[in-house]
Amino acid sequence: MNEQWMNGISPYVRVAKRMKSPSLSGEWIDGDHVYTYIDQGEAEFILNGVKYDVQEGDVLLMHPLMPHIIKSTSTVPLVQYIVHLDLYYDERRIRLDNKALLHAQEQSCQTFSREMQLASIHPLSHLPPSDRIELKRRFTVIEKELAHPATGGTLAIKSACLEMLYLFFKNQIQTHKKNGKMTKGWPQLERAIHYIHECYRDPQLNKQEISGHIGITANHLSYLFKTQLGITIYNYIKHVRIEQAKLRIKEGRQNVTETAEDVGFSSIHLFSRTFKRVVGVTPSEYAATQSDLHAQEQLWSL
Repeated sequence: MNEQWMNGISPYVRVAKRMKSPSLSGEWIDGDHVYTYIDQGEAEFILNGVKYDVQEGDVLLMHPLMPHIIKSTSTVPLVQYIVHLDLYYDERRIRLDNKALLHAQEQSCQTFSREMQLASIHPLSHLPPSDRIELKRRFTVIEKELAHPATGGTLAIKSACLEMLYLFFKNQIQTHKKNGKMTKGWPQLERAIHYIHECYRDPQLNKQEISGHIGITANHLSYLFKTQLGITIYNYIKHVRIEQAKLRIKEGRQNVTETAEDVGFSSIHLFSRTFKRVVGVTPSEYAATQSDLHAQEQLWSL
């Protein structure tokens, strides 16, 4: 890879978060780069249809607009350190959320092409123990400065981010030959997943409708979900609805009944029962927890 372009990068970090997932995490597409370090557990990452088996010590670097699906593959919960970043600081981009950022890519070709410098790299790198310690130290710096901005914090964040990128590229030598395998039936799976994300609000959404939309039989679609993602279509739809419900509860703009209807549940009772079984608490209890966390963040920002 030609490294000359690296001389000019000035990364802007949007988010730094730690996530613990006991089961399937889901499917995303982001408008920025997603730097993910696996601190615990094992999982399958499907990036642009290519499957990678990841484990503790692995780092994945996903460029903007790269569809990615994550599925835990061990009994140990998957713990990820995740940083969302732009390679270049741009005043027009920094205030955009992900939805607006995805739309903005279509409007600004020059800016977007700069952010796609890493589109051709191998997205997986494996860190030795010493580098894992260094990465977590840098991540902690970013996390701390984002939570409690201080004088010089912007430089501290950029410096830590650059070092994390360096650790990724430094270890590419050991892992660039570890090629992933193209997922069987990926085009059909991708279309089905996109359709589910577009239509999950419909309580009548089922595998017959989805398979008809993408032009394969319901049985074959069920086979693809089960063999490639390890989950039934019904459970994937349920997963999407619950994740969307969690987002709405965090926003706090709807009551529980409105949320249930908005994400595709036919009744409040089915929604509450399903939410508790999946999340471990009722929607009301989850809302109370989010309210407490928001109150704490307000105090920290004072």
